[in-house]
Amino acid sequence: MTDLRFTCTGVRPEPFGAGPTLLFGLRIEEADHQPVHAVALRCQIRIEPAGRAYDPDEVGMLGDLFGEPERWSSTLKPLQFAHASITVPGFTGATEVDLPVPCTYDTEVASASYFRALSRGEIPLLLLFSGTVFTGRDGFRAEPVPWHKEIAYRMPVDVWRNMIEQYFPNSAWLRVRLDVLDALRRYRSSRALPSWERVFEELLASTEAKGAQ
Repeated sequence: MTDLRFTCTGVRPEPFGAGPTLLFGLRIEEADHQPVHAVALRCQIRIEPAGRAYDPDEVGMLGDLFGEPERWSSTLKPLQFAHASITVPGFTGATEVDLPVPCTYDTEVASASYFRALSRGEIPLLLLFSGTVFTGRDGFRAEPVPWHKEIAYRMPVDVWRNMIEQYFPNSAWLRVRLDVLDALRRYRSSRALPSWERVFEELLASTEAKGAQ
């Protein structure tokens, strides 16, 4: 059985992607230095939220995902981040490749909501590998990448923030029901507000004023 060993060498934003994309650097080594013709590699990336501590301001932003902090001992469950795949060219010994991972900034997706809530530190990730390796010194055979092949990696929060800033400078997306959007449009039109930011600012100010009374 071909024994592939994986290492994550780093992660960086894709500078010219059509959408937000992270490039995970992978080093792949064949333990016995048998020639590898190619690898059809799949990777599931999972967030392990219990693997780090959280500042008070971060705790306040994570309630929609994990509930009250008193429950976190039972609610900090792994979150699905992404599935990605790549065809690794042939090599002997070891090789390095970039694994492109498309990302979303839709805050209704749990992973994006989690990333958005973090202000500093690192994000504990688990990369789980599968796929097919094509190998053989005197022939050609196909073998599965064993399901137990996985590695932990701590991605700096700044990498995510820099990627989002690159694709969506100083902006964010918010999805609402059509009837809510129609009501917001009527509110904006009735007050001749120049932007959606002014709509939300005025509504928040009105709520705060009522709360103060």
